[in-house]
Amino acid sequence: MKSVSVIIPTYNRAHLLPRCLDSVISQELQPFEIIVVDDGSTDSTLDLVRRDYPGVKLISRENKGVSAARNTGIGAARSEWLAFLDSDDAWLPGKLNRQVQAVREDPDIGIVHTDEIWIRNGVRVNPHLKHRKYGGSIFKYCLPLCVISPSSVMIHRRVFDRVGLFDETLPVCEDYDLWLRVCARMPVAFIRDPLITKYGGHPDQLSTRYRGMDRYRIRSLDRVLNEVELGSADRKAAVDTLVGKIRIYLNGATKHNNRVFVPECEQLLARYAH
Repeated sequence: MKSVSVIIPTYNRAHLLPRCLDSVISQELQPFEIIVVDDGSTDSTLDLVRRDYPGVKLISRENKGVSAARNTGIGAARSEWLAFLDSDDAWLPGKLNRQVQAVREDPDIGIVHTDEIWIRNGVRVNPHLKHRKYGGSIFKYCLPLCVISPSSVMIHRRVFDRVGLFDETLPVCEDYDLWLRVCARMPVAFIRDPLITKYGGHPDQLSTRYRGMDRYRIRSLDRVLNEVELGSADRKAAVDTLVGKIRIYLNGATKHNNRVFVPECEQLLARYAH
């Protein structure tokens, strides 16, 4: 196989970026290139990368969100295989080597992800059962919530050619949306060992800045139901999940007197509920 480009989107995380970059640079198997896409940071990110990481390819762009930053990195990358790493996460030793070995052993693989370690506010925590990772045809497991971490993924370009890029209209759940489109069409390979560390608890996490995130998952489910020819079991599971999320969202909207997304939800419920 050919080399791997690593894409790191970042925004105002100069205090976290060294841990992230050092975890890539210290890999036994070195990537062909490391691309940092700065999404309009106003802190010292640009100076930090230029001063301390001169070998890194730095792209600076106006702030348009993580999806646009990742897509910019995809467009700039020169390798067939792409690996993503969020700037608040870190790879463990051997991560890239294990994934390269996996795709060498099975050339049909288009995407491989790994298990992960969770750190919240400096303390290791155990993920809930709903966050369990899987390999193979995992579409049904992707329906409730995101079960593939972008920081763990290595993916071939041909996958994006088939399913499209990250959706830049989504402020959050963009990873859920992409993996839903991917897993509706193909199996994924999974390395059961935890090979990344995900750090949480800091205030700039997107998941802490947006409430009612299921409204974005609802749109993604509707999209995949309209764009992908699913088998009967997968389609039923997707419809059941969509209807369930809509009803929960509508109950919450009524409780909090928030009708912003209600008309769209009511139309979808009329279309899918039987």
